[in-house]
Amino acid sequence: MLEAIQQFFHRTLVSSGQETPGPTLELATAALLCEVVRADYEHDPRELAALRAMLLRHFSLDEVAVDELMALAQQEVEDAVDHYQFVSLIKERYDYDQRTELIRLMWHLAYADGELSPLEEHRIRRLADLLHVGHGDFIRAKLVVQETLSESR
Repeated sequence: MLEAIQQFFHRTLVSSGQETPGPTLELATAALLCEVVRADYEHDPRELAALRAMLLRHFSLDEVAVDELMALAQQEVEDAVDHYQFVSLIKERYDYDQRTELIRLMWHLAYADGELSPLEEHRIRRLADLLHVGHGDFIRAKLVVQETLSESR
């Protein structure tokens, strides 16, 4: 598995001309987002489509790379014992506003299927705590997403 991830990032770095270890951060971000998708033990196609759209929008990767990143992130989440490797990298590289934005993206994923599962809310709360995002910002992110969704209906 580690070899597959290294090959993916090597191809991505070579094709994009990047020399920073940025894609590792992309994998960590995608893995935490995958945690929200799988929190309710249902693999809803709307949530997977929302995840794919988020990764396309937020990272400079093409569609094939995003599909591969999603597959790798899902496998990493399945194989991981805990979230430490993902959380520690994100805390190290993302500032507070970026971590809060990540929590907002998690809320979008949780609502992508039209309903919020208590398991999804619990998972986001736990990840927000691990990412050191304050409770007020955790709630504000949820309310912003709810407001956005109610305006689009």
